[in-house]
Amino acid sequence: MTATDPVALTAALIRCPSVTPEDGGTMAILEGLLGAAGFECHRADRGGVANLFARWGQKGANRSFGFNGHVDVVPVGDLAAWTQDPFGAAVVDGWMFGRGATDMKSGVAAFAAAAVDFVQATPPDGAVILTITGDEEGPSVHGTIALLDWMAQNGERMTHCLVGEPTCPNTLGEMMKIGRRGSLTAWITAQGVQGHSAYPHRARNPMSALVRLLGVLEAQPLDHGTAHFDASTLAITTIDCGNPATNVIPAKGSATVNIRFNDSHSGASLTAWLHQKADAVAAETGVRFDLRVSVSGESFLTPPGAFTDLVAKAVQAETGVTPVASTSGGTSDARFVKEHCPVVEFGLVGQTMHQVDERVDVAQIGKLKAIYTRILQDYFA
Repeated sequence: MTATDPVALTAALIRCPSVTPEDGGTMAILEGLLGAAGFECHRADRGGVANLFARWGQKGANRSFGFNGHVDVVPVGDLAAWTQDPFGAAVVDGWMFGRGATDMKSGVAAFAAAAVDFVQATPPDGAVILTITGDEEGPSVHGTIALLDWMAQNGERMTHCLVGEPTCPNTLGEMMKIGRRGSLTAWITAQGVQGHSAYPHRARNPMSALVRLLGVLEAQPLDHGTAHFDASTLAITTIDCGNPATNVIPAKGSATVNIRFNDSHSGASLTAWLHQKADAVAAETGVRFDLRVSVSGESFLTPPGAFTDLVAKAVQAETGVTPVASTSGGTSDARFVKEHCPVVEFGLVGQTMHQVDERVDVAQIGKLKAIYTRILQDYFA
Protein backbone atom coordinates (compact mmCIF):
# COMPACT_ATOMS: atom_id res chain seq x y z
CA MET A 1 0.00 0.00 0.00
CA THR A 2 1.33 3.42 -0.94
CA ALA A 3 1.15 5.89 1.94
CA THR A 4 -1.04 8.94 1.46
CA ASP A 5 1.16 12.03 1.29
CA PRO A 6 -0.27 14.78 3.55
CA VAL A 7 2.14 17.37 2.12
CA ALA A 8 0.90 16.88 -1.43
CA LEU A 9 -2.68 16.90 -0.15
CA THR A 10 -2.05 20.15 1.73
CA ALA A 11 -0.67 21.73 -1.44
CA ALA A 12 -3.67 20.58 -3.46
CA LEU A 13 -6.06 22.08 -0.92
CA ILE A 14 -4.15 25.37 -0.70
CA ARG A 15 -4.41 25.75 -4.48
CA CYS A 16 -8.19 25.82 -4.12
CA PRO A 17 -9.29 29.45 -3.49
CA SER A 18 -11.74 28.55 -0.74
CA VAL A 19 -12.32 31.95 0.85
CA THR A 20 -15.33 31.42 3.09
CA PRO A 21 -17.96 30.32 2.16
CA GLU A 22 -16.56 29.09 -1.19
CA ASP A 23 -15.08 25.59 -1.17
CA GLY A 24 -13.01 26.22 -4.30
CA GLY A 25 -12.88 22.54 -5.19
CA THR A 26 -11.58 21.31 -1.84
CA MET A 27 -14.53 19.02 -1.13
CA ALA A 28 -14.19 17.26 -4.47
CA ILE A 29 -10.54 16.49 -3.72
CA LEU A 30 -11.33 15.12 -0.27
CA GLU A 31 -14.40 13.19 -1.35
CA GLY A 32 -12.39 11.57 -4.14
CA LEU A 33 -9.60 10.54 -1.77
CA LEU A 34 -11.87 9.23 0.96
CA GLY A 35 -14.33 7.53 -1.37
CA ALA A 36 -11.53 5.63 -3.07
CA ALA A 37 -10.39 4.37 0.34
CA GLY A 38 -13.79 2.91 1.17
CA PHE A 39 -15.31 5.79 3.11
CA GLU A 40 -19.03 6.32 2.64
CA CYS A 41 -19.29 10.00 1.73
CA HIS A 42 -22.26 12.33 1.97
CA ARG A 43 -22.57 16.03 1.32
CA ALA A 44 -24.39 17.97 4.01
CA ASP A 45 -24.44 21.30 2.18
CA ARG A 46 -26.66 24.02 3.61
CA GLY A 47 -27.11 27.73 3.07
CA GLY A 48 -24.63 27.84 0.22
CA VAL A 49 -21.94 26.14 2.31
CA ALA A 50 -20.23 22.89 1.28
CA ASN A 51 -19.93 20.27 4.03
CA LEU A 52 -18.60 16.72 3.81
CA PHE A 53 -19.40 13.73 6.02
CA ALA A 54 -17.32 10.59 5.51
CA ARG A 55 -17.50 7.33 7.46
CA TRP A 56 -15.43 4.14 7.22
CA GLY A 57 -17.04 1.24 9.02
CA GLN A 58 -20.59 0.48 10.03
CA LYS A 59 -23.15 3.07 11.07
CA GLY A 60 -23.88 2.74 14.77
CA ALA A 61 -20.57 1.09 15.61
CA ASN A 62 -19.79 0.81 19.32
CA ARG A 63 -16.75 3.04 18.83
CA SER A 64 -16.65 5.82 16.26
CA PHE A 65 -13.64 8.12 16.33
CA GLY A 66 -14.22 11.43 14.59
CA PHE A 67 -12.06 14.18 13.14
CA ASN A 68 -13.44 17.65 12.52
CA GLY A 69 -11.94 20.50 10.53
CA HIS A 70 -12.55 23.24 7.98
CA VAL A 71 -11.22 24.06 4.53
CA ASP A 72 -12.55 27.61 4.24
CA VAL A 73 -10.04 30.42 4.77
CA VAL A 74 -10.08 34.12 5.60
CA PRO A 75 -9.52 36.65 2.78
CA VAL A 76 -6.00 37.23 1.49
CA GLY A 77 -5.87 40.88 2.52
CA ASP A 78 -3.22 43.01 0.81
CA LEU A 79 -2.11 40.79 -2.05
CA ALA A 80 0.87 43.05 -2.78
CA ALA A 81 2.23 42.36 0.71
CA TRP A 82 2.56 38.61 0.05
CA THR A 83 5.94 37.34 -1.09
CA GLN A 84 4.33 34.20 -2.55
CA ASP A 85 1.05 33.45 -4.33
CA PRO A 86 -1.47 32.92 -1.49
CA PHE A 87 -3.01 30.07 -3.50
CA GLY A 88 0.21 28.74 -4.99
CA ALA A 89 1.45 26.40 -2.23
CA ALA A 90 5.06 27.35 -3.00
CA VAL A 91 7.69 25.70 -0.82
CA VAL A 92 10.58 27.97 0.18
CA ASP A 93 13.30 26.88 2.63
CA GLY A 94 11.12 24.10 4.00
CA TRP A 95 8.00 26.25 4.44
CA MET A 96 4.83 25.92 2.36
CA PHE A 97 3.16 29.29 1.77
CA GLY A 98 -0.52 29.90 1.23
CA ARG A 99 -3.76 31.04 2.79
CA GLY A 100 -4.95 28.19 4.97
CA ALA A 101 -1.50 26.59 5.16
CA THR A 102 -1.73 26.63 8.95
CA ASP A 103 -5.43 27.31 9.53
CA MET A 104 -6.18 24.62 8.71
CA LYS A 105 -5.74 22.85 5.39
CA SER A 106 -2.61 21.13 6.67
CA GLY A 107 -4.57 19.80 9.64
CA VAL A 108 -7.34 18.46 7.40
CA ALA A 109 -4.76 16.91 5.07
CA ALA A 110 -2.98 15.26 8.01
CA PHE A 111 -6.07 13.68 9.53
CA ALA A 112 -7.51 12.65 6.15
CA ALA A 113 -4.20 10.98 5.20
CA ALA A 114 -3.95 9.33 8.62
CA ALA A 115 -7.51 8.02 8.44
CA VAL A 116 -7.13 6.64 4.91
CA ASP A 117 -3.90 4.80 5.66
CA PHE A 118 -5.08 3.55 9.04
CA VAL A 119 -8.31 1.90 7.88
CA GLN A 120 -6.55 0.27 4.93
CA ALA A 121 -3.60 -1.06 6.93
CA THR A 122 -5.39 -2.16 10.11
CA PRO A 123 -9.19 -2.11 9.65
CA PRO A 124 -10.48 -1.18 13.10
CA ASP A 125 -13.29 -2.67 15.13
CA GLY A 126 -15.44 0.42 14.84
CA ALA A 127 -15.89 3.44 12.62
CA VAL A 128 -13.75 6.40 11.63
CA ILE A 129 -15.70 9.55 10.79
CA LEU A 130 -14.54 12.80 9.19
CA THR A 131 -16.66 15.96 9.29
CA ILE A 132 -15.25 18.77 7.14
CA THR A 133 -16.89 22.17 6.70
CA GLY A 134 -16.57 25.29 4.61
CA ASP A 135 -18.05 27.65 7.21
CA GLU A 136 -15.73 27.99 10.19
CA GLU A 137 -14.14 31.33 9.35
CA GLY A 138 -17.52 32.84 8.50
CA PRO A 139 -20.79 32.99 10.46
CA SER A 140 -20.45 29.29 11.41
CA VAL A 141 -24.20 28.80 11.03
CA HIS A 142 -24.26 26.35 8.11
CA GLY A 143 -21.01 24.49 8.76
CA THR A 144 -20.31 22.08 11.60
CA ILE A 145 -23.80 22.79 12.97
CA ALA A 146 -25.27 21.62 9.66
CA LEU A 147 -23.08 18.50 9.74
CA LEU A 148 -24.21 17.65 13.27
CA ASP A 149 -27.84 18.27 12.29
CA TRP A 150 -27.41 15.95 9.30
CA MET A 151 -25.83 13.29 11.50
CA ALA A 152 -28.70 13.47 13.99
CA GLN A 153 -31.24 13.13 11.18
CA ASN A 154 -29.42 10.14 9.69
CA GLY A 155 -28.53 8.22 12.84
CA GLU A 156 -24.80 8.91 12.66
CA ARG A 157 -22.73 9.39 15.79
CA MET A 158 -19.15 9.92 16.93
CA THR A 159 -18.21 8.61 20.36
CA HIS A 160 -15.16 10.92 20.56
CA CYS A 161 -13.86 13.67 18.31
CA LEU A 162 -10.60 15.49 17.68
CA VAL A 163 -10.67 18.95 16.06
CA GLY A 164 -7.48 19.59 14.09
CA GLU A 165 -7.18 23.33 14.66
CA PRO A 166 -3.66 24.72 15.26
CA THR A 167 -3.23 24.64 19.04
CA CYS A 168 0.51 25.02 19.66
CA PRO A 169 1.90 28.52 20.32
CA ASN A 170 5.57 27.91 19.44
CA THR A 171 6.51 24.21 19.31
CA LEU A 172 4.63 21.24 17.91
CA GLY A 173 3.27 19.19 20.77
CA GLU A 174 3.30 21.81 23.51
CA MET A 175 -0.46 22.40 23.84
CA MET A 176 -3.80 20.70 23.36
CA LYS A 177 -7.18 22.24 24.03
CA ILE A 178 -9.58 20.47 26.38
CA GLY A 179 -12.08 23.32 26.44
CA ARG A 180 -12.75 26.84 25.30
CA ARG A 181 -14.05 30.02 26.82
CA GLY A 182 -17.46 31.27 25.78
CA SER A 183 -17.81 34.41 23.70
CA LEU A 184 -20.47 37.11 23.95
CA THR A 185 -20.80 40.42 22.14
CA ALA A 186 -23.14 43.18 23.33
CA TRP A 187 -24.13 46.18 21.24
CA ILE A 188 -25.27 48.96 23.57
CA THR A 189 -27.25 52.01 22.42
CA ALA A 190 -27.81 54.96 24.75
CA GLN A 191 -30.76 57.23 23.91
CA GLY A 192 -30.73 60.74 25.45
CA VAL A 193 -31.91 64.21 24.50
CA GLN A 194 -30.00 66.39 22.03
CA GLY A 195 -29.05 69.92 23.03
CA HIS A 196 -26.57 72.80 22.86
CA SER A 197 -23.31 72.08 24.62
CA ALA A 198 -23.47 75.55 26.22
CA TYR A 199 -26.69 74.53 27.96
CA PRO A 200 -26.10 70.96 29.07
CA HIS A 201 -28.89 71.18 31.65
CA ARG A 202 -31.38 71.35 28.79
CA ALA A 203 -30.14 68.12 27.26
CA ARG A 204 -29.68 64.57 28.50
CA ASN A 205 -26.25 63.45 27.40
CA PRO A 206 -26.22 59.81 26.27
CA MET A 207 -22.44 59.78 26.06
CA SER A 208 -22.00 60.60 29.74
CA ALA A 209 -24.38 57.79 30.68
CA LEU A 210 -22.74 55.42 28.25
CA VAL A 211 -19.27 56.13 29.63
CA ARG A 212 -20.60 55.65 33.15
CA LEU A 213 -22.10 52.27 32.21
CA LEU A 214 -18.88 51.14 30.54
CA GLY A 215 -16.97 52.17 33.65
CA VAL A 216 -19.33 50.10 35.79
CA LEU A 217 -18.87 47.07 33.53
CA GLU A 218 -15.09 47.36 33.76
CA ALA A 219 -14.90 48.27 37.45
CA GLN A 220 -14.77 44.77 38.90
CA PRO A 221 -13.35 41.55 37.44
CA LEU A 222 -16.02 39.12 36.34
CA ASP A 223 -14.26 36.36 38.29
CA HIS A 224 -10.78 35.21 39.27
CA GLY A 225 -10.63 32.07 37.16
CA THR A 226 -11.67 28.49 37.81
CA ALA A 227 -9.93 25.14 38.07
CA HIS A 228 -9.30 24.84 34.33
CA PHE A 229 -9.91 28.39 33.07
CA ASP A 230 -8.26 31.78 33.37
CA ALA A 231 -10.32 34.74 34.55
CA SER A 232 -13.08 35.94 32.26
CA THR A 233 -12.44 39.18 30.38
CA LEU A 234 -14.52 42.11 29.17
CA ALA A 235 -13.18 44.40 26.45
CA ILE A 236 -14.70 47.62 25.14
CA THR A 237 -14.21 47.40 21.38
CA THR A 238 -15.85 50.60 20.10
CA ILE A 239 -17.59 53.80 21.26
CA ASP A 240 -19.28 56.12 18.79
CA CYS A 241 -21.98 58.73 18.32
CA GLY A 242 -21.28 59.95 14.78
CA ASN A 243 -21.39 63.59 15.89
CA PRO A 244 -19.37 65.98 13.68
CA ALA A 245 -20.29 69.09 15.71
CA THR A 246 -18.33 70.22 18.74
CA ASN A 247 -21.15 72.34 20.18
CA VAL A 248 -23.96 69.79 20.05
CA ILE A 249 -24.77 67.17 22.65
CA PRO A 250 -25.90 64.15 20.59
CA ALA A 251 -29.16 62.35 21.07
CA LYS A 252 -27.70 58.89 20.75
CA GLY A 253 -24.45 57.04 21.42
CA SER A 254 -23.36 53.45 21.04
CA ALA A 255 -20.69 51.08 22.24
CA THR A 256 -19.76 47.44 21.83
CA VAL A 257 -18.23 45.11 24.38
CA ASN A 258 -16.91 41.58 23.97
CA ILE A 259 -16.79 39.13 26.86
CA ARG A 260 -14.76 35.91 26.88
CA PHE A 261 -16.07 33.87 29.78
CA ASN A 262 -15.19 30.73 31.69
CA ASP A 263 -17.37 28.00 33.13
CA SER A 264 -18.51 30.10 36.09
CA HIS A 265 -20.84 31.95 33.71
CA SER A 266 -23.26 31.29 30.87
CA GLY A 267 -24.39 33.47 28.03
CA ALA A 268 -27.75 33.85 29.76
CA SER A 269 -26.28 34.85 33.13
CA LEU A 270 -24.00 37.46 31.56
CA THR A 271 -26.83 38.85 29.44
CA ALA A 272 -28.91 39.28 32.60
CA TRP A 273 -25.93 40.96 34.32
CA LEU A 274 -25.52 43.43 31.45
CA HIS A 275 -29.20 44.35 31.55
CA GLN A 276 -29.07 44.77 35.33
CA LYS A 277 -26.13 47.18 35.12
CA ALA A 278 -27.72 49.11 32.25
CA ASP A 279 -31.02 49.46 34.12
CA ALA A 280 -29.21 50.82 37.18
CA VAL A 281 -27.36 53.51 35.19
CA ALA A 282 -30.55 54.35 33.28
CA ALA A 283 -32.34 54.94 36.59
CA GLU A 284 -29.55 57.27 37.74
CA THR A 285 -29.24 59.27 34.50
CA GLY A 286 -32.60 59.13 32.76
CA VAL A 287 -30.90 57.83 29.62
CA ARG A 288 -32.48 54.77 28.04
CA PHE A 289 -30.29 51.81 27.09
CA ASP A 290 -31.08 49.26 24.42
CA LEU A 291 -28.96 46.11 24.36
CA ARG A 292 -28.54 43.54 21.61
CA VAL A 293 -26.57 40.49 22.73
CA SER A 294 -25.15 37.65 20.66
CA VAL A 295 -23.59 34.56 22.25
CA SER A 296 -21.38 32.85 19.68
CA GLY A 297 -20.49 29.98 22.00
CA GLU A 298 -20.76 28.81 25.58
CA SER A 299 -17.72 27.78 27.58
CA PHE A 300 -17.09 24.06 27.77
CA LEU A 301 -14.64 21.57 29.23
CA THR A 302 -13.76 17.99 28.38
CA PRO A 303 -12.62 16.86 31.84
CA PRO A 304 -9.15 15.30 32.03
CA GLY A 305 -9.49 11.54 31.82
CA ALA A 306 -8.93 8.55 29.55
CA PHE A 307 -9.61 10.42 26.28
CA THR A 308 -7.44 13.44 27.02
CA ASP A 309 -4.71 11.13 28.33
CA LEU A 310 -4.82 9.08 25.12
CA VAL A 311 -4.30 12.19 22.98
CA ALA A 312 -1.56 13.55 25.24
CA LYS A 313 0.34 10.24 25.24
CA ALA A 314 0.20 10.00 21.44
CA VAL A 315 1.54 13.55 21.10
CA GLN A 316 4.33 12.84 23.58
CA ALA A 317 5.26 9.58 21.86
CA GLU A 318 5.67 11.27 18.46
CA THR A 319 7.19 14.61 19.52
CA GLY A 320 8.87 14.00 22.87
CA VAL A 321 6.81 16.87 24.26
CA THR A 322 4.00 16.45 26.79
CA PRO A 323 1.21 18.86 25.84
CA VAL A 324 -0.30 21.25 28.34
CA ALA A 325 -4.06 20.80 28.61
CA SER A 326 -5.31 24.33 27.96
CA THR A 327 -8.58 26.23 27.59
CA SER A 328 -6.99 29.42 26.27
CA GLY A 329 -7.60 31.20 22.98
CA GLY A 330 -10.68 32.08 21.00
CA THR A 331 -13.54 29.93 19.80
CA SER A 332 -13.53 26.99 17.40
CA ASP A 333 -16.05 24.50 16.05
CA ALA A 334 -15.33 22.36 19.10
CA ARG A 335 -17.98 24.53 20.77
CA PHE A 336 -20.57 22.79 18.58
CA VAL A 337 -19.06 19.29 18.68
CA LYS A 338 -19.09 19.27 22.49
CA GLU A 339 -22.89 19.00 22.36
CA HIS A 340 -22.48 15.75 20.42
CA CYS A 341 -19.58 13.95 22.12
CA PRO A 342 -16.37 14.56 24.12
CA VAL A 343 -13.98 16.67 22.07
CA VAL A 344 -10.30 17.62 22.20
CA GLU A 345 -8.34 19.91 19.90
CA PHE A 346 -4.81 19.33 18.73
CA GLY A 347 -2.93 20.64 15.73
CA LEU A 348 0.09 22.51 14.43
CA VAL A 349 1.84 25.69 15.52
CA GLY A 350 -0.46 28.60 14.70
CA GLN A 351 1.91 31.57 14.62
CA THR A 352 1.17 32.69 11.04
CA MET A 353 -2.54 31.91 10.77
CA HIS A 354 -4.57 34.75 9.21
CA GLN A 355 -1.36 36.67 8.51
CA VAL A 356 0.24 37.81 5.27
CA ASP A 357 2.57 35.02 4.08
CA GLU A 358 0.76 32.39 6.12
CA ARG A 359 2.95 29.28 5.99
CA VAL A 360 3.52 25.86 7.49
CA ASP A 361 6.67 23.91 8.29
CA VAL A 362 6.49 21.10 5.72
CA ALA A 363 8.19 18.59 8.01
CA GLN A 364 5.55 19.13 10.67
CA ILE A 365 2.70 18.12 8.36
CA GLY A 366 4.08 14.58 8.25
CA LYS A 367 4.66 14.65 11.98
CA LEU A 368 1.05 15.67 12.56
CA LYS A 369 -0.15 12.77 10.41
CA ALA A 370 1.97 10.43 12.56
CA ILE A 371 0.37 11.83 15.73
CA TYR A 372 -3.14 11.37 14.34
CA THR A 373 -2.27 7.86 13.20
CA ARG A 374 -1.03 6.93 16.66
CA ILE A 375 -4.21 8.36 18.21
CA LEU A 376 -6.29 6.11 15.96
CA GLN A 377 -4.11 3.09 16.71
CA ASP A 378 -4.31 3.62 20.46
CA TYR A 379 -8.02 4.40 20.38
CA PHE A 380 -8.90 1.16 18.61
CA ALA A 381 -6.24 -0.97 20.31
